[in-house]
Amino acid sequence: MKMARDFLVEVPVLKFNEKVTRARQVLRDDVYREIYVHDGKRKLMGYIDITGVLNVTATRSNVTIEGFIRDIVPVNPDFSIESVLKSIRKEGTDSIPVVNGQDQILGGVLLSEIFPVIITQHRISGTVGDTMSRNVVVCSPDEPIHKIHTLMTESGFSAFPVMKKKRLVGIVSRRDLLRDGRWRASVDGSSNTPVSGVMTTPVISVTPDESLQHAAEMMVRHDISRLPVLNGEDLVGIIDRHDVLNAIP
Repeated sequence: MKMARDFLVEVPVLKFNEKVTRARQVLRDDVYREIYVHDGKRKLMGYIDITGVLNVTATRSNVTIEGFIRDIVPVNPDFSIESVLKSIRKEGTDSIPVVNGQDQILGGVLLSEIFPVIITQHRISGTVGDTMSRNVVVCSPDEPIHKIHTLMTESGFSAFPVMKKKRLVGIVSRRDLLRDGRWRASVDGSSNTPVSGVMTTPVISVTPDESLQHAAEMMVRHDISRLPVLNGEDLVGIIDRHDVLNAIP
């Protein structure tokens, strides 16, 4: 049986009194959504995430991360993957910290890494339409990419369908900005690059009638976290990894 230790990876950690500007730099330069916070001796205090920290403007550069720490229940290296799954599902995060007997951070387990294992161990019942979110946050191809930063901090999502004249023409994600190298400029609001310049096309999508199992397999095959749901040419929803997890008994 696979254990948490089998998926343990090194993840960013910050001391509780480090500046928010440092946290923003880490989050905009890497793919991680959460950063674990320690007391100076690697003892876990909680985590900060992208939605809280990126809301802090550059003019508040003396603010420390201590006021943004959220509680999280860690796992230990001997936890089964099923237990790790339950923890990630309960916390609603994209990772979970792994600690030793003294609550010192050893690393983390990423949802993206265990997701392929989880869906092979479970037969996921239901359709995409049963589980998808119908409240879809979208953007247009002509908007500047700093708009994506605003959408992330307001919605908590990390990828957005791009709509033009009510038709899906692309999808733009934090990964696209990181790959393009203009994440820093988008966070600071200093980039006028349009979304169309960085979005991914063609879009991988599913329909409401397709099985949830198929949607999960598509996420794994293409290494993506969110899938737009189309009924013909109409965007009717979106489904992500956490939606799949919530459908597992």
